[in-house]
Amino acid sequence: MASEAENPNRRDFLTVAATSWAAVGAAATLWPLVQQMNPDASTQALASVEVDLAPVKEGQAITVMWRGKPIFIRNRTKAEIEAALKTPVGELKDGKARNSNLPETAAATDQNRVKKDHANWLVLVGICTHLGCIPKGQALADAKGDYGGWFCPCHGSHYDTSGRIRKGPAPENFPVPPFQFVTDSKIKIG
Repeated sequence: MASEAENPNRRDFLTVAATSWAAVGAAATLWPLVQQMNPDASTQALASVEVDLAPVKEGQAITVMWRGKPIFIRNRTKAEIEAALKTPVGELKDGKARNSNLPETAAATDQNRVKKDHANWLVLVGICTHLGCIPKGQALADAKGDYGGWFCPCHGSHYDTSGRIRKGPAPENFPVPPFQFVTDSKIKIG
């Protein structure tokens, strides 16, 4: 037995070669099956979107689409920021920040809903957390509700200037999507 292990014969070589060839064949067969489960190019293109904020003036808001959802981007005025900062977290219906960029336990302070050094830019997923309606408040002429943010006319939910639910049946604040500032006037969502 010891002599066979030290001196491999032709049969050992054929066994190793056949096993290796079978492994390569199995991998080549499985590769297309695994590859077809990856998202196609159009889906990957929607995974992130860059938005130029330069044309958005103070007090204006825009809506962009990301992954099939409306994203509300508002260049808040100093008065809107001050109103959001003055609101105690204890008065809020939902005390969680709902910010994808922060831990789940983060409090719903205005600072936890915006990026540091960019407090004027509020970026939110613009879907009412009650039943999925699209609230009013993006256009200058829209009804903004009792708190100056957004108003969902479907069931009467009112959001403040930080996107936090203040009144009505909606259970949660608007979520903040994952985003980052690429430059001072451009963000990347996703």
